[in-house]
Amino acid sequence: METLLPLAEKIAQRLKARGETIAVSESSTGGLISAALLSVPGASAYFLGGAVVYTKQARAALVGITDKEMTGIRSASEPYAALLARTVRERHGASWGLAETGATGPTGNRYGDPAGHTCIAFDGPVTRTLMLRTGSPDRQANMRAFGERALEEMLASLA
Repeated sequence: METLLPLAEKIAQRLKARGETIAVSESSTGGLISAALLSVPGASAYFLGGAVVYTKQARAALVGITDKEMTGIRSASEPYAALLARTVRERHGASWGLAETGATGPTGNRYGDPAGHTCIAFDGPVTRTLMLRTGSPDRQANMRAFGERALEEMLASLA
């Protein structure tokens, strides 16, 4: 969390100064992104909610994405991350949606992505996606790296 907290503090400052809010959907980071954003005092001014969407069941129950909406999209992909970011933003009525979905390790996922693969998306005033591959099978290190990259890119989007 040490590397995530300074980023979360800067994001919090910018969101509060702009009067904007954020909602988060994360998978392989397991809640680290939300935890970092919530660790900043006054988080209720900008953080509207989040979900760890780790399974198909969680996707349906927590963000309401149906199998029909998933037609032609696979998990741990940029299109899926974009759908999650848009959906979590819309469902929460937030200014920003941030989503992360990937494979932390120590092995890859059933879709053929290697350990250390994640896709991150932002939906709001700036909409974009990116993919990160660490090349590492270290699950915990990947979780931190994915969370850090998501927060770095969120901060850049708020510039």
